[in-house]
Amino acid sequence: MSYTLITANRNYSSWSLRPWVLMKALGIAFDDRIEPFAKPENYDDFRAFSPTGQVPVLIDGDRTVWDSLGITLYLADRHRGVWPTDAAARAFAMCVVTEMHGGFSALRNDCTMNVGVRVRPRPMRPALMRNVARVREIFEEGLARFGGPWLAGTAFTAADAFFAPVAYRIRTYGLDVGKGQAWVDHVLAHPAMLHWEAQALEETWREEGHEAELAACGEIIADHRRPDLSCPGSRT
Repeated sequence: MSYTLITANRNYSSWSLRPWVLMKALGIAFDDRIEPFAKPENYDDFRAFSPTGQVPVLIDGDRTVWDSLGITLYLADRHRGVWPTDAAARAFAMCVVTEMHGGFSALRNDCTMNVGVRVRPRPMRPALMRNVARVREIFEEGLARFGGPWLAGTAFTAADAFFAPVAYRIRTYGLDVGKGQAWVDHVLAHPAMLHWEAQALEETWREEGHEAELAACGEIIADHRRPDLSCPGSRT
């Protein structure tokens, strides 16, 4: 089989990161195709390869598989390691993956993903405080129940892939996840995550809508991305 995974900007696209890091971590080969967010509305352009007008998309021969969860389930039918082998750990992993896929709206909105920056966040709304507390609870429970260093045991699984974008958010905004920080540090040091981050820091383009969302989240105190030379005043 020959896969092509279509993803977007490394700095912005948390949904893209999930299947990308999962496939990298599990050694599932794929052609890496980036379709960047080039303007505030990309739907019509992305419809050329995605039925939803969104990324990520997995191409497997004449099949198109979309949505990060849909891709994960598709891969799980074809490759070992997507889910833990232990029944209890597998149930936990499946539950936290679907919880992340369908929830945490305050975390997504108030702490938008941008790998290359550091932000002093605005005071937390109650909804965000609840989201961060729940993330901390998941991390601490997974590490305590299954022994770590990953969320569901000794091996990287879909649970880690789905919370990988959260690790970047935790670092960017300085969020407190208690003992769960051990997992954050571990996943950020994974070779696949370091590869993604290196690509993110090399990106020079900026997309107005995503940058506006970032500015609304708080004060940017460091920007490690390469400057956008077409944008006067771009920080380094």
